[in-house]
Amino acid sequence: MATRKQMILPFVVLAVGIGGFIAISSMKKPPAEKEEVDNTPIVAVTEISKAPMNYSVSSYGLVKAKYETELVSQVNGEILFLAEEFVRGGFVKKGAILAKIDPSDYEANLLDAEAALASAKATLVQERAFGKVAEEEWKRIENGVPTELSLRKPQLAQELAKLNSAEAGLKRAKRDLERTFIRAPYDALIESRHIGLGSYVSKGSMLGKVYSTDDAEIRLPIGDKELRYLDNRGQNATVTISGEYSGEQHQWQATIVRSEGVIDDNSRMTYLVADVKDPYALLSDKKQLRFGTYVTAQIKGSQAGSVTRIPRHLVVADKVAIVSSDNKLKYQTVDVLRQVGSEVIIADGLEPGMKIITSALDYPVEGMAVALMGEKDSLIEDKNTDTQLAMDDKE
Repeated sequence: MATRKQMILPFVVLAVGIGGFIAISSMKKPPAEKEEVDNTPIVAVTEISKAPMNYSVSSYGLVKAKYETELVSQVNGEILFLAEEFVRGGFVKKGAILAKIDPSDYEANLLDAEAALASAKATLVQERAFGKVAEEEWKRIENGVPTELSLRKPQLAQELAKLNSAEAGLKRAKRDLERTFIRAPYDALIESRHIGLGSYVSKGSMLGKVYSTDDAEIRLPIGDKELRYLDNRGQNATVTISGEYSGEQHQWQATIVRSEGVIDDNSRMTYLVADVKDPYALLSDKKQLRFGTYVTAQIKGSQAGSVTRIPRHLVVADKVAIVSSDNKLKYQTVDVLRQVGSEVIIADGLEPGMKIITSALDYPVEGMAVALMGEKDSLIEDKNTDTQLAMDDKE
């Protein structure tokens, strides 16, 4: 038979176990509350602005002289004189003597021509006197009818013809003598010289080549669809030329003076011709625009009105993503006027103050809530500050 002590012991052990469990449970910290996570996507935005703009058409080309002239000898003879400026790269004024051909034969020809003219004039005077004598003699003859031959009219006409021929010969002699002087046809840059002192040249011999320095021309290829952005198809449009001089980029101003009027068979481009005044800066202190320089050109076009320029990749199927006033994603339809490099020009669809999304979204859905990058960072910072203050108060 069990004693009383044996009967009470199990209850004591059970009570001790329950008490120990309760004590251990009271010492355990409650699980921390999980912080609420905000999954609203953060986007970067740019505020839309509008401004007046002129269209601009880009092109390129090589700078060339407006006039190129090959100097050719028109008489035969030996080169007796060469100007110091008559060298490749030399600058000469209009009318400057570049070279001189031996004039001896042509001076002799001029003397012969002058003598022949004097002789023809004297013979003409003599023949006119003979004609007057014949006319007086026929007046004394009664009932006589003189003929033109008896009045020496054919002889007079012959002498007049000889006089005209002598005058023409004199002009040729003077012209040939003048052609022994090789002169610059205009203010020019010497491109090349093919003769030396003492050289013998004949008619048609190449003497050299010169470029006009008053004007330079640049042929600018333009796509046919680009012409619609130019007033009057580019005629008289202002052009900004960019190119290198002494290793640095410089700009010059030019004007479109004409269109070549045809589409090139190979490039399928229309060529506009830009004119640059005083390219070698002989009359000013601007930088030289040397012939042969490769340049780019921006041709000022027509007015586009008040427009917006945004990166091209933001437009998909004529729509852009914007943030609405209640911070929701919205797709706005836009009217794209033109693409210029990495940008597009938009006329309608975007108004000043609108916020266009410039960052990429993984799964964009119209109407989804979004947060602006700067605003959400501020909210998170404020929330962290409040939490820290609450913890400090609790401590």
